Amino acid sequence: MATIKRFEDLEIWQEARRLSQEIIRLSKQTDLKSDFRLKDQIKASAGSVMDNIAEGFERDGNIEFRQFLSFTKGSSGETRSQLYRVFDNQYIEKDEMEKLTSEYETLSRRIANFINYLNKKDFKGNKFKENQPET
Repeated sequence: MATIKRFEDLEIWQEARRLSQEIIRLSKQTDLKSDFRLKDQIKASAGSVMDNIAEGFERDGNIEFRQFLSFTKGSSGETRSQLYRVFDNQYIEKDEMEKLTSEYETLSRRIANFINYLNKKDFKGNKFKENQPET
């Protein structure tokens, strides 16, 4: 596996970004655009999925990264739930709701797998290294 140097290199972040763009598209192209509260909620939760991956990665610590990935998984579930509300309000068709909820469910599993992978690694991050004299 190649070393990941930036959160933008993470496939889970790339997928979260793509799904967030889908939510933004829905908020502009469907009647969801007039339901300001629901539109703002689903855009915020979809954005949180990608943002929490980025924030956790940038904290330079495996422990904190895993914690933020847990938040990410929660935001993914929140977005899935809101997609049902979008469907129940007849802003999208059933097939689109099923496609997007399935994609968020797949992303959630991938996040869980990544958390499990990190649980097996000893790396604690730069902030957990002992203070060493500069050379």
